[in-house]
Amino acid sequence: MKEFPHASFPPETIKLMKDALEAAVETLPVPVSSGHLQSIAETILRTAKEGERDPATLQRMALLELQIRPRD
Repeated sequence: MKEFPHASFPPETIKLMKDALEAAVETLPVPVSSGHLQSIAETILRTAKEGERDPATLQRMALLELQIRPRD
């Protein structure tokens, strides 16, 4: 997660991001690869850093980016 060395979020935003991450992972077939998990987390961090705070939007953006990302 090199893109976020000094990222800082208030506790309520961290909870929103955690909820979005968990919801996104729940939609994927088991087992979820560490690469997919990292991609989802990075997208949520980047999107939240840009100001998005809706967990459903954070989840949707992460899953969309995961679909267009090259396969592991």
